[in-house]
Amino acid sequence: MLVIGIAGGTGSGKTTVVRKIVESFCDGEVAVIPQDSYYRDSSHLPLEERLKLNFDEPAAIEWELLVQQLQQLKDGNAIEQPTYSYLTCTRGPETIHVEPRDIVIVEGILILCDENLRNMLDMKIFVDADSDERLIRVINRDIIERGRTVEMVIDRYEKVLRPMHLQHIEPTKRYADLIIPQGGHNKVAIDMMKDYISHKLKR
Repeated sequence: MLVIGIAGGTGSGKTTVVRKIVESFCDGEVAVIPQDSYYRDSSHLPLEERLKLNFDEPAAIEWELLVQQLQQLKDGNAIEQPTYSYLTCTRGPETIHVEPRDIVIVEGILILCDENLRNMLDMKIFVDADSDERLIRVINRDIIERGRTVEMVIDRYEKVLRPMHLQHIEPTKRYADLIIPQGGHNKVAIDMMKDYISHKLKR
């Protein structure tokens, strides 16, 4: 099993990079573990407080569960991956059954922040993009997927996303084995990554 961590700022193009890797291999060869599934449950808080939660700091993630389930996959056991709703800011009752695969991708903005998780990764990737490009993607995504207005997104970007990116996410570049500028548009870097994965799996 090859475990790959893909980090980078919100809106940097991580999802595109993950999708292009998955598409390069046969069905059933790749399992994707999103960091977003492991946000701590906040159902005990009133909705008004939940909507103010900071999702861009390491304390928001239940690292213990993520590390535990990744170890289960490495040991050859299936897991029940939790789900999380951004609309209610709570963990869902449903889980996603995930079987061990030849390639396991752990994806999320903060995954290089946790030392225990970093030590489990065979390859660490940081997807980079200019801040204005990331902001445009965040605006488009949050309006469509999370029901926010442009004003809400920009306000959150200025008060939370940008300072948290500079404090927690940008510094984790130093842990990366490979930095991919221009996100999912960097065909050369993505092809290099695919070749590396194939080589490690002796394809």
